[in-house]
Amino acid sequence: MKNFLFEILVQEMPYKFISSGLEQLKNAFIALFNDNNIGYEDINGYATPRRLAVLITGLIESQEDETKDIKGPIIKAAIDENGNYTMAALGFAKKNRINENELYQKDGYIYARVEKKGRKTKDILEENIEHMVLKLQGPHFMRWGNFDEKFTRPVENVLAIYGDEVLDFKIIDKKAVNKTKGHRFSKISEVQITNPLNYLEELKKANVYADIAERRELIVSSAKKMAADNGLKIEFDKLHDLLDEIVYITEYPIPVLCEFNEKYLDIPDIVSTTEMSKNQRYFPLYDINTGKLSNRFITMANFVGTDEESINNIKAGNQRVVSARLEDGIFFYNDDAKTSLISKVENLKGMTFQRDLGTLFDKTERIINISKYLCEELQLPSGEQTDVLRAAKLCKADLSTKLVFEFTELQGFIGENYALNSGEKENVAEAIKEHYFPLNAGSELPASIEGKIVSIADKIDTISSVFLTTQKDKKKKRPTGSNDPLGVRRAAIGILRIIIESGLKININNLVDFSVNKIAKDFNLDVENSLKTELLEFIIDRLFVMFEEDFDIEILEALRKNSPLSNLKAFKEKCENLKSQKELQNFKDFVEQAKRISRITEGVDKNLLLIDVNSAELKSEEEKNLLIALNSLSKADCVQDLYYLTPVIGKFFEAVLVNDENVKDKNNRLSLLLKLRNKFESFADFTKFKKQ
Repeated sequence: MKNFLFEILVQEMPYKFISSGLEQLKNAFIALFNDNNIGYEDINGYATPRRLAVLITGLIESQEDETKDIKGPIIKAAIDENGNYTMAALGFAKKNRINENELYQKDGYIYARVEKKGRKTKDILEENIEHMVLKLQGPHFMRWGNFDEKFTRPVENVLAIYGDEVLDFKIIDKKAVNKTKGHRFSKISEVQITNPLNYLEELKKANVYADIAERRELIVSSAKKMAADNGLKIEFDKLHDLLDEIVYITEYPIPVLCEFNEKYLDIPDIVSTTEMSKNQRYFPLYDINTGKLSNRFITMANFVGTDEESINNIKAGNQRVVSARLEDGIFFYNDDAKTSLISKVENLKGMTFQRDLGTLFDKTERIINISKYLCEELQLPSGEQTDVLRAAKLCKADLSTKLVFEFTELQGFIGENYALNSGEKENVAEAIKEHYFPLNAGSELPASIEGKIVSIADKIDTISSVFLTTQKDKKKKRPTGSNDPLGVRRAAIGILRIIIESGLKININNLVDFSVNKIAKDFNLDVENSLKTELLEFIIDRLFVMFEEDFDIEILEALRKNSPLSNLKAFKEKCENLKSQKELQNFKDFVEQAKRISRITEGVDKNLLLIDVNSAELKSEEEKNLLIALNSLSKADCVQDLYYLTPVIGKFFEAVLVNDENVKDKNNRLSLLLKLRNKFESFADFTKFKKQ
């Protein structure tokens, strides 16, 4: 067994590609080894802004030799009447590179036993690596020089060592070597790797921490220590995205403590922390005792050397940048504060929401109407309704402020601050902030009822608007994973999470109907029959994405046609009920009977459903008993309520010929089965369950 190391060195990659690119590369090697029956002990990936690397340990040196019995032509075609091999048999032998006397007969066919020599792992790697690398996918791939091939950034070096041997291949124009480059500013510019296991340690000598987990720990520990040494702390639990980004944009992270003028602490903390963490990639610092925001921050330099002049240059540059940005912030904040938040609502009339669907003022009016509808649906007290509608009226007002225009990440957050400064109630101000929640699929939900309702209203209006614009402009595509500029998928998941996790009794079918009709009426649009159906299916798909970790897809699909959005609590309870019963024999037996009824009634004239079953025409006890069971079947709250039908249905099929020659008898029995099927499907489509 040997160890294998591969590294591709490029110019600085977009940080969002690095994690994905490394995962794709690892999976490509895993697939290569699986497809070629090549065993290995472990595979590890490493990455920095300039390199993707894979280390594979315990890699076997060649495939095992393989003996195969290959089936050839049928004996009648392979041997003539004289007992000699025909051209078909001889051609089969030639194709498999064996002599005709090595052919043998088995089960009426000619066979060849072929021994396939296992290929060397080295050869397989050399043949496949370039193709694997150039198959990696990511945004903004580019060409350079005179090359036709694309990659995320120009390739500078390829390292490939198998044991102590350099592999013979190239990627575009770079031939594989046993050398790589250190940090751009390291005194050691070139690093020779003679043993794959020494890769990480050799790179450290050239000021590169290639291990992602180690680099992350270095950033956290060094920043924490620097903060603590100065009586400060970092709230890393609120900075996951920032930490991830810094991990992927540094090779040799060094913390540098910086500061800004204390006057900037007069503006809300959210302004300063957003500018530092979102735009400048700084770690805000807080007083270790009081928890208040400090006028100091830490930047992580991707830098080699700790001489005072270099540190001071980095410090001065970052302080100059953040001071200029915070100066803008304090100016815009003070200017915005000259007028109340309610006075800014009128300014929304000059801001377009979507082409053909009016302004942000128009959207605000719709949010108010939808919020009022939801308040009535939830039967909120009049006082709460008043606060909800006030929050709805003010929720978009901060979009017209100078501060949000400059710092878009502050929308909602600064709206809360401006509302409080304008004398609005605390719960109204909180709802202005919360109506944007959740900010992503797994983040915080609105806590207040005002925030929940305005959030749902805003999101359903956005979803309805997008679908209506795609109806009006056929060139526009419905939202997909790669085409979702307004975050409609995220909005749908947000609505579902709020309703489910808050236990709100909201029928989304009716909500969609109200929202779509409101927009259509305001802008004199005709609504195509299919639009609402497609919109609801879109939301159901998002619901299934949320639930697929807890429930099998066949459970979800069995309930798709049972209006899951009308009562999300009941839908989840049905899912849990089916999950708890799915492996039980009672459930399996019932499902087989339900599927049998579906098969027999498939394609049958549905008008038979409208015909009452004529009990006088039923001739056997078994069909009479089935009718009695059907008539006694009330609404099933759980699948267990249906189990008693299994033996009744079984006896019916044993004793009764459904497709009787007598048309009256046949239609009477089909009508009975159709009605039974209809009852079952009101609970679930049991045909979606596979045979166990």
